[in-house]
Amino acid sequence: MNSFGQFKAPTFSIVQAIDEIRLDGELSEASWQSASKADNFFQQFPFDSTRSTTQTVVKATYDSQFLYFGITCYNRDSSQNYVVQTLKRDFDDQLNDAVHIVLDPFEDQYNGFSFQVTPFNVQAEGLITSGGTYGRSNSWDNRWFSQVIRYSDRWTAEVAIPFKTLRFTTNNSSWGVNFARVDLQHNEVSVWSPIPRTFSLTSLAFTGKMIWDKAPKKTGLNVSLIPYLIGEANRDYQSQTSPKSLFNGGADAKVALSSSLNLDLTVNPDFSQADVDRQITNLTRFSLFFPERRQFFLENNDLFGQFGFSQIRPFFSRQIGLLNGNRIPIQYGARLSGKVNKKWRVGLLNVQTGADSSLAAKSENFTVACFQRQVGARSNIGAILVNRQETNGLSINPVQFNRVAGLDYKLASRNGKWNGIAFFHKSFDPGSPRPEDYAHASFLRYDDANWSLMWNHEYVGKNYNASSGFVPRQSQFDGLNQKTVNLSFWRVEPQIQYRWFPKRSKINIVEHSIYWSAYADSALKFTESILNFNTQLNFTNSAYLGANFNYNYFRLIFPIDVTFSGASLLPVAGYNNLDFSVYGRTDVRKKITGSTVLGWGEFYTGFKTSISAIGQFRFPPFGLIGLNYTRDEIDLGTGFSPITLNLIGPQLDISFSRNMFFSSILQYNDQLKNMNIFARFQWRFQPMSDFFVVFTDNFQTPDLTKKNRAIVLKLVYWFTP
Repeated sequence: MNSFGQFKAPTFSIVQAIDEIRLDGELSEASWQSASKADNFFQQFPFDSTRSTTQTVVKATYDSQFLYFGITCYNRDSSQNYVVQTLKRDFDDQLNDAVHIVLDPFEDQYNGFSFQVTPFNVQAEGLITSGGTYGRSNSWDNRWFSQVIRYSDRWTAEVAIPFKTLRFTTNNSSWGVNFARVDLQHNEVSVWSPIPRTFSLTSLAFTGKMIWDKAPKKTGLNVSLIPYLIGEANRDYQSQTSPKSLFNGGADAKVALSSSLNLDLTVNPDFSQADVDRQITNLTRFSLFFPERRQFFLENNDLFGQFGFSQIRPFFSRQIGLLNGNRIPIQYGARLSGKVNKKWRVGLLNVQTGADSSLAAKSENFTVACFQRQVGARSNIGAILVNRQETNGLSINPVQFNRVAGLDYKLASRNGKWNGIAFFHKSFDPGSPRPEDYAHASFLRYDDANWSLMWNHEYVGKNYNASSGFVPRQSQFDGLNQKTVNLSFWRVEPQIQYRWFPKRSKINIVEHSIYWSAYADSALKFTESILNFNTQLNFTNSAYLGANFNYNYFRLIFPIDVTFSGASLLPVAGYNNLDFSVYGRTDVRKKITGSTVLGWGEFYTGFKTSISAIGQFRFPPFGLIGLNYTRDEIDLGTGFSPITLNLIGPQLDISFSRNMFFSSILQYNDQLKNMNIFARFQWRFQPMSDFFVVFTDNFQTPDLTKKNRAIVLKLVYWFTP
């Protein structure tokens, strides 16, 4: 904890508005004058042992349709040098002055909502899961409204959140709530309900209480229709085919069956063609994880998608409708999810995909059923069943299926110091049971002001088959026979971290850690071991500097090209390597910022030198010019040619207003032998409704031969009757 001693949740009251709230940022209505205040904020950064030096006052009221917040952020002076990097929605909360509203309507200290607004009235929102330990997910978008006025000595924000946007129980007159203010100009983060500086601002373990005069009620019919239309023109130069024009459309629908239970429906869902996955150089021998962006799958996604661990997921929604990056038609889908009451969350998903003969893809049905039951203060136990079944029209193929059943326990202590997960999952395929067709793991972490202690173990059997999930470590590529083989593996992963806080220093936190990650086969023979020693200095101006020393062991089970760039195969053997790296980041408040990682060391039979750098020049609040650059120089020794892998990514983001944006990125990738140009224009013509123009172009490197080109027009309209 912090120096304030034992945590005691602060409270304030909320009463119904006595006059009409005009959303203009003025805070002049009689309802605001009589409303209770949440003030006297505590500092959370750079220190958590004093009151904040910049004062913030929050008030709340409501009517039949909206929950309102009136916020006044006082300045230390009249300079108004606000740090706001962009006018684009879903901004980076580390780079922008803002106020944060954190809501826990169920008071379960596990799931909630986050709403943020900057002095330039730029909005961001997200879902809070797992108690907020890992921050918020900003993939979630929904309707809410705000207005901001900037004065010489303060700025005020008036926020209106529709009850239809929130999920809550209608008999609960007490909500968990917290407010935070990020004041980057003065390098201070402050909170209403104290949060130790080693915890996230979204941590629900430290919320205060908002006491209602009357428990909020369901606001009547709550249905949102989200149709979309897409027109695309593309040409594949490699196959020398004629240009093609495609037209597509579909719709999502959100139906609130209750104030806490939601039904999502989709027909031919949106595949987020207006987004691009950022590339990285992959030297890990395993698949990379890219997040879900499709609207249908987002709300309550943690209920379905966070069973297991990040690298052992029984269900991962990107497996539906995508095959090796190619789209498989989704015909329809339905998803029921949310709270039944304070203790129970339930989820049921059913999605039908069509066949695609060009990709040898059969039509399939995906069904997922799951539940979570809160136990104790903040912990829960959950179960999941995933079924992937080949279909033919309305009939199913009874001998072509894959199923996974699992049981998870998630630990979260009341004070936020203890977090953990334990699970057991088993797969079922035609001909089951089979040996080693299960996976299990345990994770336990303890955090206080000075110490972080972690333990993790994992086991995945070679016949554990989560075809609807994500288990990249299970598959090993046999480079000699050009095939992938599934193998069992064990993992242990302990870590010890100590941090201390210098007083009256430009250094805010000093961290030292020892980390070990080791993989072994079913005979408990090591296949990989990484022993890491790390030291990091965190400065009060948001910069940091650190160093890593690693002892690595890799045992190749099959001959493989470890660079994945067409080089010769390394033989089956064990390899011991030492490497060293230094890394750092400059003050993120400045207009010119940068971060870099420099690495040197042994790499299998040779040596590798690496540099990764990100530089940005910002012209706030209208945009930025950036450059991402990664270079790996690899020399594997006698019999191997030296290899240089470059990944270059210049970036341009422009905000013409809070509703009109342009972004462009070029990605030159030696490893994939591809150069990609991506440009997107976005016009948000009303809340949650967008028009996009997207251009993509791909070239073969290094000769820049044309591969394919496309332009996409996309219209998304969010209609709420």
